[in-house]
Amino acid sequence: MVTSGEGKAPNAGVIDGPAIVYCQGAFNTTNGKTAHGLVRRSRRYRVLGIIDSRYAGRDAGEVLDGRPAGIPIFASVESAVRELRERGEEPQYFVIGLAPDGGRLSAEARQEVMLAIQLGLNVDSGLHDFLSEDPEICRLAEAAGVRIRDVRKPPPRSQLHFFSGKIEEVDAFRVAVLGTDSAVGKRTTCWLLTDALNEAGLRAELVGTGQTAWMQGARFGIILDSLVNDFVSGEIEHAVWTAWKEARPEVIVIEGQGSLMNPAYPGGFEILAAARPHVVILQHAPARRDYDGFPGYPIHPLSLQIEVIEKLSGKPVVALTINHEGLTREEIPDVCRALELATGLPTFDVLLEGASGLAGVIRRWMAETPRRSRPSQARS
Repeated sequence: MVTSGEGKAPNAGVIDGPAIVYCQGAFNTTNGKTAHGLVRRSRRYRVLGIIDSRYAGRDAGEVLDGRPAGIPIFASVESAVRELRERGEEPQYFVIGLAPDGGRLSAEARQEVMLAIQLGLNVDSGLHDFLSEDPEICRLAEAAGVRIRDVRKPPPRSQLHFFSGKIEEVDAFRVAVLGTDSAVGKRTTCWLLTDALNEAGLRAELVGTGQTAWMQGARFGIILDSLVNDFVSGEIEHAVWTAWKEARPEVIVIEGQGSLMNPAYPGGFEILAAARPHVVILQHAPARRDYDGFPGYPIHPLSLQIEVIEKLSGKPVVALTINHEGLTREEIPDVCRALELATGLPTFDVLLEGASGLAGVIRRWMAETPRRSRPSQARS
């Protein structure tokens, strides 16, 4: 990440401070998943509002999950800052909550970024278009005394880790949450499972692998798609090892990226190879027919995806979790039962019913699974 300017003082109680999240035209769609994550939880920011004119005046939680979150939606950056200041709130961060295909910033969004800087807001971006390399934006930021952070900017290669085998030292039970598609809810399931495990008396830590987990304040993790391929495995291994070394959890939950057979976002194999999970949970959207954003590319059958994961990793898929998009509340229990009958796996909608049942599945597998398959062979 690269910063520009000194930035504003952080807000007490969170890592950084109060924020407005920009999601114009994308909230409540798969391209708004970063904003969705920040509405549901964030240790990094205190989210004061979302920007999307299509839902202006409504509560972000009510739009997203049918439950008020106390986070209003505004029509524009200007109206958000004005109305919040009238209420005595002082936003300090403008967070880009968009996650478009390719991670590119539109011309319209760029203008909104510049306006936010002129209004005195620090800017955090998780896109592949690096704002800290835009001369006009950098000049504005310097003049305003605010900071730009490009969360997806690759770290210096001198700081990266190559796979060493030290993953074998980690005796925590490792759970990978993979998906049958991108933007399907893997990260949300990871957080809910981690919370449920801790509530059940098991020390659990999440290892994030994307920019949204960082923005939510995950203590451990990497931003996988910012990395040079040679170091991906080593960085995953190092993140898991660091979580174990520093926090000594009993369980480490690892966020997957993309899906194994997704034509645009193939992902998951590196998690299986480097994190060496003991078990896998598979997140699935039963109502989706094609890979997200790619009509005409049908999602591979669920049974095949389970088979591929188990053959690649030699480890079991132990539960399914569903994304209920396209389903009515009344349909969800029947869909879960049908998936259980078809796969023989317990199936949960953790967003609706919580993750205590899923945590129970993990507890049972922990009791039956050896933590180490062989002694450490890590290189010095």
